[in-house]
Amino acid sequence: MDDLHYREYKILLRPEKFFASTQFEAFWDLVCHIAKKNDVGIETNKNAFHRLVREVLFYDTPRYDLYKNAFILRKRTFYEDGWPRNDHELTVKYRHADLGKAAQIDMTPHLNGRAEIKFKEEILPLRDQLGGMRSLYSHNCVLTSPNIVLNQGLRHIADVFPPMNEIDTSPDTEINLVNNVAVEEIQVDVGQFDFGHKLAAKATIAIWRNRASEQSLIGEFAFQAKFSHIEDLHRKAKERSEHFFRAVQMNAPDWIALGTTKTAMVYGIGNQVVAHNE
Repeated sequence: MDDLHYREYKILLRPEKFFASTQFEAFWDLVCHIAKKNDVGIETNKNAFHRLVREVLFYDTPRYDLYKNAFILRKRTFYEDGWPRNDHELTVKYRHADLGKAAQIDMTPHLNGRAEIKFKEEILPLRDQLGGMRSLYSHNCVLTSPNIVLNQGLRHIADVFPPMNEIDTSPDTEINLVNNVAVEEIQVDVGQFDFGHKLAAKATIAIWRNRASEQSLIGEFAFQAKFSHIEDLHRKAKERSEHFFRAVQMNAPDWIALGTTKTAMVYGIGNQVVAHNE
């Protein structure tokens, strides 16, 4: 479980660009043009612009002890025809810029049921300029319909995820919804890229909005590749994927938002930015 099996490339997008649903198509058309110029194979899905709607909630202590210690606790509810599904998805992440620290964290939950463990390298632009890239390493546990009550104390969550016991705060510290913000996520699964040498990546475009105020918070363009072992990545395919990542930034500057992550955006609403390794 300490081997990387995913590379996810993420570029945040300016929320004001998504003033209409057709903007998903406008950005994808631009990305397709950039891909063709950079010898990247591209395929658009049949229902590429079918919009998936989800509610995303983040939970933490009042002083953000989870986030300050590189943990993220997120609940995602899926909607069909406007109605929430009975099942929901709970994701617990340990995300750090240090590969070794991220690899050492055992995210196996002490809970009966099926859990999916993912260890990812997340590729992000530089915080302050276009055309670069940096990495965060994310050790994730994803549970579907977990029997966990999130508005109890930290002790209750740490019983399921023991690494949280190392957080220097009282185990009775309460856990609440971060900033009372419920995020509405609208996502389209637009297609996939082919970088050659069996390296393919699924692409998505999403916009996050504050459900209460209907304010658009941030957009995101992402594409993710899965592999058995990182050593299996062909050098030329890896280089082509990274070159394309930089090319999107340089050829779509009016769309790009720098300096944050989606999670940091939610944590920063109405507050000073909290200290974190992101």
